[in-house]
Amino acid sequence: MPKFSWEARSKAGSTQKGVMEAGSALQVEAQLKRYGFTGITVKEEGRGLNMELKLPGRKGGKVDTKDLVVFTRQFATMIDSGLPLVQCLDILGSQQENKTFKDCLLKVKENVESGSTFADALAKHPKVFDQLYVNLVAAGEVGGILDTILSRLAAYIEKAMKLAKQVKGAMVYPATIMAIAVVVVGVILVFVIPTFAKMFADFGGELPAPTRIVIALSNFLTKYILVIIAMIFGIKYALGRYYQTVKGRRVIDSLALKTPVIGPLVRKVSVAKFTRTLGTMISSGVPIMDGLEIVAKTAGNKIVEEAIYKVRQSISEGKTIAEPLAESGVFPPMVVQMISVGEATGAMDAMLNKIADFYDDEVDDAVGALTSMMEPMLMVFLGTTVGGLVIAMYLPIFKLAGTVGG
Repeated sequence: MPKFSWEARSKAGSTQKGVMEAGSALQVEAQLKRYGFTGITVKEEGRGLNMELKLPGRKGGKVDTKDLVVFTRQFATMIDSGLPLVQCLDILGSQQENKTFKDCLLKVKENVESGSTFADALAKHPKVFDQLYVNLVAAGEVGGILDTILSRLAAYIEKAMKLAKQVKGAMVYPATIMAIAVVVVGVILVFVIPTFAKMFADFGGELPAPTRIVIALSNFLTKYILVIIAMIFGIKYALGRYYQTVKGRRVIDSLALKTPVIGPLVRKVSVAKFTRTLGTMISSGVPIMDGLEIVAKTAGNKIVEEAIYKVRQSISEGKTIAEPLAESGVFPPMVVQMISVGEATGAMDAMLNKIADFYDDEVDDAVGALTSMMEPMLMVFLGTTVGGLVIAMYLPIFKLAGTVGG
């Protein structure tokens, strides 16, 4: 069956685009008119060779966060325009380029058509729609504000994606410089230094101490390089296995929070994520106990997770939120005080979102300061390491030149 690309105007006046399979352009136009679209333009896609254009990363296996944001925003607009839920899923599913996401949405549509609620249909695909997404959609369905909830979800996912990119961006630069330094030093020690060592052995005489140290290091690395590589992978594997245990996660996540440079950044990211997620859920009508359980599971840090579970336990016992947050030592006093005020005034969601906005800016500043601080340190490290090796190798040459000159 041929595919037709279409462009039309919804009831709300916004322009929508998509791709639909049909027997003819007239069938596509008739279907869109039933959905309430006007100003319809339909064009058959070129057939050419009977094959799909496969772009890298688009076939399947994983749904990108960007795809999820675009879907959520489009879905909110279409629901707000008055389109039925099943028809929205049909349109958005048909136009998806990501095969995995397309199959997922079409299965969700089938489940909804079979009588399942939208939230229950989404819950069958946990790799695409997490607990936060499903619970917010469920609250939107019950409250009759699904379009508003979806708009909040899209905004939340975008801000969470921005936060993750900031943290990753802060780590990419130093990791790249360190990788370059290791490769350069390794190449010099394994391939360059042995040539100099052989040349110095032919000259005879005693070598300077720095040169002897570098040659000994080169001999050790050349002899045991495979063992060293195996040890690195072994340590990485062992740490990964240790981190999968409850004790391992607690120890490593605790160290991450206490590390002098990285710790404050991790703490700010944790606070921003906690307040943004909980604020979004409370403002969307999700019960606070359910919200805290979901936030704890998505915290990403065992210490923060345990602190949130203590908050949940405190509320179940009729106590306040602020007290266990203060006892955890993770959340700064200002955050605890603002949450306490929000709890007392009944404006918890607004207060949490204000804290999240503040800490988003704090994370941005911390990432910038970290990058600015690490740039000169890494360059000095790289220059000192490579320069030290070069000088150690040229010291005997300088000594020999002085002797010949004398």
